[in-house]
Amino acid sequence: MQAYLAGFGLGLSLIVAIGAQNAFVLRQGLRREHVFWICLVCSLSDALLIGAGVAGFGALTARVVWLEPVMTWGGAAFLLVYGAMAFRNAWRGGEVLEAAGQGGQSLGRALATCLLLTWGNPHVYLDTLVLMGAVSAPYDKLGFAAGGMSASLVFFFSLGYGARLLAPLFARPVAWRVLDVLVGLVMWSVAFSLLRGQF
Repeated sequence: MQAYLAGFGLGLSLIVAIGAQNAFVLRQGLRREHVFWICLVCSLSDALLIGAGVAGFGALTARVVWLEPVMTWGGAAFLLVYGAMAFRNAWRGGEVLEAAGQGGQSLGRALATCLLLTWGNPHVYLDTLVLMGAVSAPYDKLGFAAGGMSASLVFFFSLGYGARLLAPLFARPVAWRVLDVLVGLVMWSVAFSLLRGQF
């Protein structure tokens, strides 16, 4: 359960950041266009990448013994910095998610756009293959991966189908400040749990 919750918390905190993919999902949800398929593609893409990151990193650490502690410390350092950046963004404020866009589009075009925004984003590889894989090192791999995959599934379907409810809220900068604080807290809590296991 600890591995699942760590994977869920980290996966959720990485995915909620303002970005083109989330804006696209929100926009499709607002229009109620192909919401199920868009959310499914985003979730499955994340699941594939998280699974590859956790499995690949586990196989590598079995061969290179010193890699796990190095990556654990590195992952914790990254999470502390990332969390600090989230707190800084909350302090500064001013973030607003623009959900408005062009008119409707076909399912094929919507899926192509979704795949491009998902797989064409270099940060997705850092977040899933590298960071999720590295942070998973001290945890049960299956539980951690399941937590990360669940976070993606919950987030995208909640965003897509809850878009009409969320749009007015996240048009206000204060909502993003609260979100940034929550992201920072999750990042730091995962970082401290990693470091606690090193002592």
